[in-house]
Amino acid sequence: MKIGLLGFGFMGKTHAYAVQNLKFFYKDLPFEAEIVSVCTAHLDTAKKAAEQFGISHYTDNEDDLLFDDSIDVIDICTPNIYHYETLKKAISAGKHIYCEKPLCVTYAQAEEIQKLAEEKKVKCQIVFNNRFLAPILRAKEMIGEGRLGRILSFRASYLHASATDVQRTAGWKQDKDVCGGGVLFDLGSHAIDLIYYLCGPFASVIGQSQIAYPVRTGRDGGEWQTNADEAFYMLATLENGAMGTIEASKITVGTNDDLTLSIYGEQGAVRFDLMEPNWLYYYDARPKDAPLGGTKGFTRIECVGRYPMPGGTFPGAKAPVGWLRGHLGSMYSFLQCIDEDKEPSPSFAEAAHVQWVMEQAYQSDGKIQ
Repeated sequence: MKIGLLGFGFMGKTHAYAVQNLKFFYKDLPFEAEIVSVCTAHLDTAKKAAEQFGISHYTDNEDDLLFDDSIDVIDICTPNIYHYETLKKAISAGKHIYCEKPLCVTYAQAEEIQKLAEEKKVKCQIVFNNRFLAPILRAKEMIGEGRLGRILSFRASYLHASATDVQRTAGWKQDKDVCGGGVLFDLGSHAIDLIYYLCGPFASVIGQSQIAYPVRTGRDGGEWQTNADEAFYMLATLENGAMGTIEASKITVGTNDDLTLSIYGEQGAVRFDLMEPNWLYYYDARPKDAPLGGTKGFTRIECVGRYPMPGGTFPGAKAPVGWLRGHLGSMYSFLQCIDEDKEPSPSFAEAAHVQWVMEQAYQSDGKIQ
């Protein structure tokens, strides 16, 4: 499979890492995949990426990739506001698509893209990479087995400290004119997706945004008026009746990449912390209590590198994992679906649902996209 990569910032580099290292992490990889061309906004950065990472072609015009008959897959790592038009062209050209979140900047756009992709019968996947961490896969399995019983409530948060320094130059993810939405799009989408993936579809959501630092240093070095949410807080109800809270913030001092979630059912509970990605914590409410506690309490399940075959062989089932492992699993799942002619997940339909949740949250906050 020949891949055309659009964008080579942090996420473009991450996707390139995943493609180039699949053969190490998945035994007897049944397909071959290669990034054959890279496109960035500036020709010099595209050339540099191609030279450094062994990519044969480079360009500053995305159409060179989208309408190249030799390219099978388009991998989109560009800023959010550009997704919609690029996606329409890629679908029209019959390309399979791997797209960074969020799918688009409005639900109407996401719904249109979903329908176009279904009509064209191309394989499409949104990059919600945290689904592919071993503890999340294990949590999905346990919830599916009924270990928690009926889900009653949940809490999810994704916290960064990246916006706590007001002197730091604002990036494109903090500029609503480029990102389409603030921290809700960037971090909140991941937290929303994990609750959706593990607990089911959303029915309603209300939210409130926060801008703690109205004035920042702009990319031109001058004073800049903050126009994208720096924190967002939500109260959500799922279709199954479960209720909970979701928080996304870049103004939480002392955090790094703190994605946490807790899910509570009638018969048990699970907890996960991205800063400790090797473990899933499980509480079984069924054992009887005793004066000294009996066997009650959270159990730490050692997920580590225990991926189902053909994964888990390198560096080994007992080896600790990190953030990049989720991206490797996501990329493998997508390319495997193309190879085996299966429907990828998380699909564009799932991405559209997450987009709907975020739009409902913004509308309840009075900030209609």
